[in-house]
Amino acid sequence: MIARAWSFLRRNFALLFVAAVFAWSVFAIVSYRKVGMPPGAKIQLRIGHWQLEAGVREAFDRLAEEYRRLHPEVSIVQDAIPESSYGTWMTTQLMGGTAPDMIEVGSGLPYNVLLGYHSRYFVPLTPYVNEPNPYNRGTPLEGVPWQKTYKDGMRGSYVGELTQYMTVPLAQFGIRVFYNRNLLRKLTGLDEAPHDYRAFIRVCETIRGRSDEQGRPYTPITSSGYHAGMWDGFMCAPLTYGAVRRVDFNRDGAVGSDELFVGFKTGQIGFDFPPYEARFRMLRELTDQFQTGFTGLGRDEAVFLFAQQRAVFITTGTWDAGSLVEQARGVFEVGIMDFPAPARDDPEFGAIVQGPVYENPSAAFAFAITRTSRYPEVALDFLRFLGSRGWNQELNRIIGWIPAIQGASVSPLVKAFEPHLEGVFGAFPVDGLGGETGIKWGQQFSLFQVHQTDYKQMVAEFLPFYLTRGVEELAELHRNRRRGVRGDEQFVAGVRARAMAGSGEEAVARWSGYRGMTAGRLFSRNLGAAQLQTRLDAGVVTNAVGPYEFSPEVVARVRARLAGGDREVR
Repeated sequence: MIARAWSFLRRNFALLFVAAVFAWSVFAIVSYRKVGMPPGAKIQLRIGHWQLEAGVREAFDRLAEEYRRLHPEVSIVQDAIPESSYGTWMTTQLMGGTAPDMIEVGSGLPYNVLLGYHSRYFVPLTPYVNEPNPYNRGTPLEGVPWQKTYKDGMRGSYVGELTQYMTVPLAQFGIRVFYNRNLLRKLTGLDEAPHDYRAFIRVCETIRGRSDEQGRPYTPITSSGYHAGMWDGFMCAPLTYGAVRRVDFNRDGAVGSDELFVGFKTGQIGFDFPPYEARFRMLRELTDQFQTGFTGLGRDEAVFLFAQQRAVFITTGTWDAGSLVEQARGVFEVGIMDFPAPARDDPEFGAIVQGPVYENPSAAFAFAITRTSRYPEVALDFLRFLGSRGWNQELNRIIGWIPAIQGASVSPLVKAFEPHLEGVFGAFPVDGLGGETGIKWGQQFSLFQVHQTDYKQMVAEFLPFYLTRGVEELAELHRNRRRGVRGDEQFVAGVRARAMAGSGEEAVARWSGYRGMTAGRLFSRNLGAAQLQTRLDAGVVTNAVGPYEFSPEVVARVRARLAGGDREVR
C-alpha cells in the first residue's frame, strides 16, 4: 500500500503541487477578504491604488472609518500595489474578474490599452457627475452638479473617444524644486535659493567646487532618469513656445507631431530655430549640475542622495513632498521654490523666453468603478464622499496634497504647489510622429544628455533619418485616422439614434453631442490631415509665413499707413 501511494505521488507530483498551490491561494484570498470586516459590517469594498507615499494609506483608513460612522454596514479595504508592477497587476485583476470595486487608473499602461479597459471593464459615470453631490450639503457647493465642483471641471476624467466621464479624481499635483536650506547656507552663505536662472547656475557652480571634511564633492542637483524630464519640461521646453507661431497650422494653440514634421519638411522651421537651440543649451547647462551617471539611476537613488545631505537641490511633485519633509525632520530644513527662470535682460535667453511655464491644473489620483463590483452603488457613494468639499480637504490634508474640489483649503506645505494658470509650454513634439523616428530621437537625446554628443552632432545624426522615414510615418498616421472612420461613423450613428428617441432637454443635449462628434470626429480631423498633406506636396517654400506671423511686406505697409496718419489697416 505504501509503495503504491509513493508511486502515485511520484507520478503525479507536479499536478498535486499545482493543486496545493491553487488551494492555498484560494484560502489566502478568502482569508484576506475577510480581514478587517468589523462587527456589523455586511458589505466590504476594496479600493486599489499604487500610491505608497507617506500618508496615503493612513488617509484612506481614516476616511474609511469616517464613512463607516455614517454607514455602519460598509467596510473599506485597501490594495496598495507598487507602481512598478501596477499595470500588470491591474490587467490580471480585471481579466480575472477579481479587481477591486474601485481602482486607480492612469499608470502602468499605454493609453490605447487603457482606453480598451475603460470601455470593457469600467462603469461610465456621466449620469452621476451631472448630479449634485449629497455630501456637499450645507456648503456653498450644495445643489451644484458634482462635475462643476472640481477646480478643473473634471476635465481629466472625460474620455473623448467614449464621450463619457469614467473616473473620479481626488487630488491635484504640482512639481517644484526642493532644496536643503542648511546645506545651501553652509556651502554658499545664502538663506534662500535664487529664482533667477543665471544666479541659480552660479550657485550650482559654487556648490560643485565645495567638498566635505573627507574630500568628497557635493552635488548641486541630484537627478535620475525619473527626475531629468521635470527639469527639461519646466525650464528648457517652454523656451520652444515660439514655434507655435510658425507651425501651428490648424491654429489650435499647440504644435502637433504631424505639424512639426511638415514644418521641418517644408522649411518652415528647423533645428537652427533659435528657441530650439536655446532649449538644448540650457539643458546642457543644467545636466552639468547633475551627478555623474544620473540617467542610469532610479528615483529612490536620487532621493537617497538628497536625504543624505550630499546634494542641495532635487525636483519632484507633491506626491513626494510629505516623504521628503518627513525624512528631513530633525536633520535639516527643506525649502520649496519655483523653477528658476531667465530674466528679461538675460544675455542668452532673455530674448527667447516668452513667459512663465503654464501648468495644466488637471485633477488626478483618479478612481474608476469596475463592472465586476458587487456593490457599484455603494462604491459610487464612497467616491462621492471622498470627492466632497469637506472630506476631500481632509483626505489631502492628511496626505499633504492639493485638494481637487473648489473652496477646499490647502495645507501650508503645498501652498507653493498651486498651479500657474498663465504662461507658455513646449512646442517641440519631435518624438511623437511614429515608432522609428521616436526611437531614433530617444537614442540621440540620451547621448546628448550624458555628453557623448553635442547639439550639432545630434542633429546631423537624426535629421536625415527624420526627414526620410517621417514621410512614411506621417502617411501611416493618416491611414490610422482613416481606419477609424468606420467605427466612428457607427458610434455617431448610435448617438443619433438615441437623440432621435429622446425628448425634451435630454434630446437637446443628445443632439448637441451628435453635432459636436460629427464635426470633430468625422470632419475636422480629416480636414486637418488634408491641409498638412497639401503643404507637404507643395514642397519647400522659402518665403513661407507662419500662421501667426506677418510677412515683411505686410509689416512695411502697416508702418507706412501708420506713419501717414492712416490708422485703418485693411
